[in-house]
Amino acid sequence: MEVVLRGVHKVYKTGPRPNKVLDGVDLVVPSGQFVAVTGPSGAGKSSLLYLLGCLDYPDFGEIHLGNRDVAKDGESLREKIRLRHIGFVFQDFRLIPALTVLENITLPMQLAGLSGAESRQRARELLRLIGMERERDQMSGVLSGGQKQKVAIARALANLPELLLADEPTGNLDTASTREILEVLQSINKSRTLTTIMVTHDPQAAQFAERTIELDRGRLREKGHESAR
Repeated sequence: MEVVLRGVHKVYKTGPRPNKVLDGVDLVVPSGQFVAVTGPSGAGKSSLLYLLGCLDYPDFGEIHLGNRDVAKDGESLREKIRLRHIGFVFQDFRLIPALTVLENITLPMQLAGLSGAESRQRARELLRLIGMERERDQMSGVLSGGQKQKVAIARALANLPELLLADEPTGNLDTASTREILEVLQSINKSRTLTTIMVTHDPQAAQFAERTIELDRGRLREKGHESAR
């Protein structure tokens, strides 16, 4: 899925002075590219991701996902786009501790109307992809941080999205788990030609992307780097 932003503005009016987090942002991410978005804390990186994920609206501008300007769509349609076309990976995993690994992965598929048999089969394939077939019946609450994030990635892929958005996916992980998760994201991006946009404060994590963009004072700036691919 190609991602295109044109003249995107976002202002939050939560204090005495408006906070302009995006100031006329233009961006083109070709289909299948892995992009890291870096920048200082509070620069608006997560806000950018929420706009791309149809979780928030811009004040002005266009946000094209494929051939749709989702900034003009109503919430009911945006909800369907989130469910069927976008996968989300968060820093805090957001698994349901009372569900098993397999149940966490099948949940989005059930919400999308996939049958129980189909969703379980696809979940098992995703577990093989992340190397966690043996843990499928474990409760997600007892997993390590790295294992939880791998399950969260598998869940994000459940409905075969065209766009994967990762918000600080290694922020709660140790060094070994961080590298493992980044290698998983890199491998999935490459093997599935899945457009991947990752927000990170870690310059080392950004090395795993093909392209790095810095967000600061509401503007985007390309940064050159040698990818770890």
